[in-house]
Amino acid sequence: MKRLLLVLSLVVLVASCQQAPKQVSLNWSTVEPLPIPISNNAVSSAVVDGNPYLFTFLGLEEGKTFENVSHFSARYDIQNNTWEEIPSVPDEIGRLASTAETVNGQIYIFGGYTVAEDGSEVSTREVFKYDPIANTYEQVADMLLPVEDAVSLVYQDRYVYLVSGWNNTNNVSNVQIYDTETNSWEHATPYAGPPVFGHAGGIVGNTMILSDGVQAIVDEGERIFKMSPGSIKGEIDSEDPTLINWTRIKQHPGKARYRMAAVGIESPVEMVVFVGGTDNPYNYNGIGYNLKPSFPDSSVLAYRLDTNEWVELGAQPTPSMDHRSIAKSGNEYYIIGGMLNGQQITDKVQKFTVEIEDEL
Repeated sequence: MKRLLLVLSLVVLVASCQQAPKQVSLNWSTVEPLPIPISNNAVSSAVVDGNPYLFTFLGLEEGKTFENVSHFSARYDIQNNTWEEIPSVPDEIGRLASTAETVNGQIYIFGGYTVAEDGSEVSTREVFKYDPIANTYEQVADMLLPVEDAVSLVYQDRYVYLVSGWNNTNNVSNVQIYDTETNSWEHATPYAGPPVFGHAGGIVGNTMILSDGVQAIVDEGERIFKMSPGSIKGEIDSEDPTLINWTRIKQHPGKARYRMAAVGIESPVEMVVFVGGTDNPYNYNGIGYNLKPSFPDSSVLAYRLDTNEWVELGAQPTPSMDHRSIAKSGNEYYIIGGMLNGQQITDKVQKFTVEIEDEL
C-alpha cells in the first residue's frame, strides 16, 4: 500500500512539473541607430530577396513642431546591420500616428493625422501599399472611417484589423477590417471597451489582447483627455472574421499607459508583450494635455495566453514612449525610435529576444 501511495505521489509530482508554465525573460541589446531620430513612426518588417529587413515610415522628427511632422522612410538590413533611406510615403506632407502591417510580403500603411501651421489636425483615410522588392508605393482602398492612433493587427496573413482610435473630433469604437485579397473594407464587432486612442495590443492566432489608451470626456463643460485603464481580449470567429467575442480581462500591474509598444509572440510561449509608454497622455510633443512633461515608464509586461495572467518581465534598458508597435523578424523584436526622458526623440533601436529561464 505504501509503495502504491509513493508511486501515485511521484506520478502527481511529475504531472505537476510537466504542467508548470515556462518562466520567460527578455534578453535586450541594441543595433545600428536610425539615420535620423524619429518618433510616433509606423514600423514593420519584410523579407527582400531572401534577406530580412525592418522598415520605418512617417513620424515626428526633432523639433517636435508641425514643421517636423515627417514622411521620412527607411529600411534596415538586419544581416549587414545597416540603414538606408527609401522613397517617402507619397502623402506629400507627412503624418503622425499611422500604423504599418506586413501581409503576404507587402507592407500596408494606414491612416494617421496631419498637422497644419495653425495647429489644426486632420485624420486621414488613405492607405498605401509598399512593395519592398520593387521599392514602390500604390494607394489602395481608403478605410471606411479615418482613424489615427488605432491598433492594427494581422489575422491569417490576409486581414488587417484597425481597432478603435481617434477620428477628427472624438474616439470611435469601430473595428474596421481590410481584406488584402479583395482590396475591400468591412466593419467588425465594435470594440467593447470605452473608445480610446493611443492604446496598444497584439494578436496570437485568433486572439487579440488590447490595453489602456486615452478617453476624451466632458467635465463641467470642458473636454479633457484622461487615461482609460482596462484590458480586453478579443477572439475572432473562425467562420466569420467580422465577428469578435470581446471580454474584459484582469488589468495589468501598475498604472494605465499611453502609446506603449506591443507585439504578439507565439514562441516559446504565447503572449502579448507591452513595453514602455507613459501614464501622462500628450498630443505629440511629449508635453501632457495637463501641461506637465510626460516621461516613459520602463516596465515591461506580458499577458500570457497559456495561463491567462499578466507577468512582469523586468525593465526596458532605455525607457521609451510614443510608439505604434514592435517590429518582428524571426524570433527578434525591435523597438525603432521613440521618445525618451526629457521628451527627447531618439534614433535608438532596441532589440529583445524571449528566453526560457530554466534554459539560460
